[in-house]
Amino acid sequence: MTKPTATSIETVKAYWDARPCNIRHSKKPVGTKEYFDEVEQRKYFVEPHIPGFAQFERWKGKKVLEIGCGIGTDTINFARAGAAVTAIDLSKESVAIARKRSEVFELTGGIRFYDGNAEELPSIVPVQNYDLVYSFGVIHHTPNPARVIDNLKRYMNAESELRIMMYAKNSWKTIMIEAGFDQPEAQSGCPIANTLSHDELRTLLKDFRILSMEQDHIFPFVIEKYVNHDYEVVPWFATMPREMFRTLEKSLGWHTLIVAMLAPGAR
Repeated sequence: MTKPTATSIETVKAYWDARPCNIRHSKKPVGTKEYFDEVEQRKYFVEPHIPGFAQFERWKGKKVLEIGCGIGTDTINFARAGAAVTAIDLSKESVAIARKRSEVFELTGGIRFYDGNAEELPSIVPVQNYDLVYSFGVIHHTPNPARVIDNLKRYMNAESELRIMMYAKNSWKTIMIEAGFDQPEAQSGCPIANTLSHDELRTLLKDFRILSMEQDHIFPFVIEKYVNHDYEVVPWFATMPREMFRTLEKSLGWHTLIVAMLAPGAR
């Protein structure tokens, strides 16, 4: 279970400030339209399940709170679809790039950015109800995930939806990490990367009514070539029929995708 760790939030912040997530998804000059376009194209090529999970268009005219916006790929797509977005990230460097992105695409009016610790969310982001609280691949990196989840309840009402991605304990990636063949993130040295079983997630989300919980995503590319933007699939996946690979992703995917709403009386 995700018990609080001894790793400090300052250590986590320093790690993501030094190399914001997906910062190297493009070789174009950072901050240009061409750079951001290429970052987005690569992110959704490698993780094609994200748009379907986020359902960007569904939140037009609605309020979205994003926990852990990184450099703003999903943030921009929520705003582009017409949502009013409030986005927070622990990494000040990431928020600076995300804010620049909103300027480049002329979406500053649709996004409010904050940098800070989601474990202390109510002291940073004014408490109000949101239609969607969204967090993709972030909460498992904080020292006390349960505190973040508890905070999120304050930003939801009976109609609000929670959509989060957490790393799966029962996954191909975990097997490879434990065997010494892989690591949680592209860059080494990630200070915290909790993995959770479905039962542990149900305990973490004890105050929520879980609508769906599914696994997805196995990274199939040769790492040494992928970093140079060459998308060669590793031999054991290259010879596997697509239907078989998708079955494996649904059973042993690294990403657990959860959709939930507050349980009656939980707030």
